[in-house]
Amino acid sequence: MIKTGILGATGRMGAHLIKNVMEDDTLELSAVHVYDELKQELPEGVLATNSIPEMLKVCDVVIDFSAPAATQELCEAAMENPTALVIATTGLSVHQQNLIEEASKKMPVLYASNMSAGIALLKQLVQQVSSTLKDFDIEIVEMHHRHKVDAPSGTALTLAEFAAKGRGLDLEKVRVSGRDGQIGPRSKDEIAVMALRGGDIVGRHTVGFYNDGEYIELTHVATSRETFSKGAIRAAKWLVDQEPGLYSINDCLGI
Repeated sequence: MIKTGILGATGRMGAHLIKNVMEDDTLELSAVHVYDELKQELPEGVLATNSIPEMLKVCDVVIDFSAPAATQELCEAAMENPTALVIATTGLSVHQQNLIEEASKKMPVLYASNMSAGIALLKQLVQQVSSTLKDFDIEIVEMHHRHKVDAPSGTALTLAEFAAKGRGLDLEKVRVSGRDGQIGPRSKDEIAVMALRGGDIVGRHTVGFYNDGEYIELTHVATSRETFSKGAIRAAKWLVDQEPGLYSINDCLGI
């Protein structure tokens, strides 16, 4: 049995992760990290703690759907007690991204802004279409529930990175995240990433390639958060057998 810990157990993904880990015959829920109140009942013997170092001591792998500050604390603690980490937190700073890379030198770390298989494949498709249809304008629109705190979503930014990669562009030099007023015509290399928020939308990402007389839109819609929790669990089971290094969900899926 793979001893599994959950960071972000009291968040929106926490209940799904606890349920799905307990349903998996190859996993044992060993610890959950609790910042405030955990409303879900846990099996006897599961450690509920607000100490990340204590959680790491009893886990083979930790799944992290939390906040940037918590992910930073996790990586810093894991440096002292190397443990396989599956990280799905978005909105990370450059420093926090660098910490993930440093941690991956001592332990296997899988970082993905989206844990779904569909998004993993969509990234590859976006890069291919971007490279092939070089004259097409690229516009990305993402929609999420009203509670999401970062914008654009980490998934939308990842898709934009693959679009830029397809054309050999530096995303930070060509990304546009808003338009208002007399902005002039669209530039050729511009990649727009727009965010919409409302209701209980789990996640919708559309990457559009637009040209005179035709366009292509690639869309992924998540209809349940279990898409992400089950994807993270699949990643955790794969990751525990890997050597130290930084991995993506595409590595886990072999695509």
